[in-house]
Amino acid sequence: MAFAESAGGGESLPSPEAAPESERRSWAPLLAVCAGYFMVILDVTVINVAVPVIGRELSASLTGIQWITDGYTLVFAGFLLTGGALGDRLGNRRVFCSGVTVFTASSAACALAPNAPFLVAARLVEGLGAALIVPGSLALLQQAYPAPAARSRAFGLWGSMAGIAASVGPLLGGLLVSTVGWRWVFLINLPVGVACMVLTLRHVARSPRRTTRALDWPAQCAVVAAVALLTAALNEAGRRGWSDPVFLAGVGLAVLAAAAFALRERLAQSPVLPLSLLRSRAMSGGSVIGLLFNFAFYGMLFTASVEFQHQRGFSALGTGLALFPAVATTMFASVLSGRLTRRTGDRPLVISGMLLAAAGLAGWAAAGADPAYPLLVAPMMAAGFGTSFALTGSTATVMGAAPPGYSGAASALFNTTRQIGSATGVALGGSLLATATDYNTGLRTSMAIGALAYLTAAGLAWLCVPAKSEETARCLSAPGRRLRSSLQAIRDLWPCERWRR
Repeated sequence: MAFAESAGGGESLPSPEAAPESERRSWAPLLAVCAGYFMVILDVTVINVAVPVIGRELSASLTGIQWITDGYTLVFAGFLLTGGALGDRLGNRRVFCSGVTVFTASSAACALAPNAPFLVAARLVEGLGAALIVPGSLALLQQAYPAPAARSRAFGLWGSMAGIAASVGPLLGGLLVSTVGWRWVFLINLPVGVACMVLTLRHVARSPRRTTRALDWPAQCAVVAAVALLTAALNEAGRRGWSDPVFLAGVGLAVLAAAAFALRERLAQSPVLPLSLLRSRAMSGGSVIGLLFNFAFYGMLFTASVEFQHQRGFSALGTGLALFPAVATTMFASVLSGRLTRRTGDRPLVISGMLLAAAGLAGWAAAGADPAYPLLVAPMMAAGFGTSFALTGSTATVMGAAPPGYSGAASALFNTTRQIGSATGVALGGSLLATATDYNTGLRTSMAIGALAYLTAAGLAWLCVPAKSEETARCLSAPGRRLRSSLQAIRDLWPCERWRR
């Protein structure tokens, strides 16, 4: 977006009322950022239905198949904070474009992979590109839409991309694999990546660079190790169980790495993520809220996908269609919450969204053993709507609490906690389905735990999400100001001097 500058000769700046109007008309930055984010999240889920075919055609071992899916997630989650720090130092637009380039090129390499080891290596590089894209995406939206109302709408649409991509992934993957082959699961990223790059370079303003900020590589290595170890341990928990030595060792090493990161940040002169930021109730609370609703939503998607495919015999395409109600509500919810936030503030939207989602999963848990599919449509829609409805406010809360020089780090923190929540939800759902005495009991227990996570997020929102921003306060007080102005005008025009006094 172009920003007007005053340049001698009496040239005036745009009025405050005109600036938000021009921002509302400019959709190009939002399209650019959302295209990149959509690719990143789509590649988390679209691969699931293609992996069996890939394994057969490339003669991959079971370990190789696991790394095709998990390697991307591990690198993506582990390097998010590094991507955010690089964005703050080198400029978020530059790092975002670099991430899009790396992601698109590695997607092409995945599509051309001659064997399983080559595909695994390309997926690891693809995860690195994703880690550079996501932190910069929120920072670029905050830069492109400075007005709170426009920014909230942009955050809402950005957040809805995650739910849509996660749910459309199995549907799109099944369609591509069954028609043109598994390589198109990766080739589809190429036109999206090119369009994203063109839109970003043409319509997104350059970001400020803060070259004096040190990257603090010891802290970066510690946080990469902590997040990667924790994500790997959670993935293994779903397969091996929560008492397995591999899981316990992974969690223990992750805790040690996190402690080393905290110690380094306390001693560093220019920390990657100042610990003072985590003392902000809005930032730390908003991040935990993101962890909780990702835990519940992605746990629901995983267990529902397993239920439809393995218990009800749905095909991959049929499973995608069955999950579609949860997707269809996310876009509507994000648009609605973006429009309402200026009138109500973020807190009511986050709380009501979490309560609605909790009611949805509680309804599934109470539906009994093997309920008919029509009875599950409303719970899925409630979970999808409530999650997307609350995401706008929680995102705005975290980004609003970050100082200008740490927008990339704040975005990385928020998305890292969400990735950990997703991995935990999937791992717990898989463990409950595998270890419960009865499959339906495991499914209903997973839904009940998800409902409890949503309720906890609602309670945190009451404590941590601001009631309303300054922009909202000005909007809500506008009628009173107009009334006072009208009374003042009447008073000034009144002929009686005593009345005017």
